[in-house]
Amino acid sequence: MATSPELKEALKNAADKIAQYVQDAATMTVETRFIDIGEDASQSRLAARTTVKLDGDSETILAMKKSPEGIMAVDNMIHEAHQTNVQAAIDYRTGMLERLLGLLSGH
Repeated sequence: MATSPELKEALKNAADKIAQYVQDAATMTVETRFIDIGEDASQSRLAARTTVKLDGDSETILAMKKSPEGIMAVDNMIHEAHQTNVQAAIDYRTGMLERLLGLLSGH
């Protein structure tokens, strides 16, 4: 059965979009930024960044603050907010990949 050039092009475009989505989903970066009250958002500064790869590898960078005793510590409020953002991003990516796999498998 021969396929029309339009169908071939449509299938190629769909395959290209799926390949791009999988490539985009392979590495996910979540940043939590902060500003002082009254500052413009363009002045935001990085408080935490987590990169999660599709194979499960991850890296987190956290801003630390020094206590009066000189001990370095993570700001718990920022850390908790960042962890919530990371989990939301992971959940979103998982859902999107499950839907994509469902479409590809015909379910």
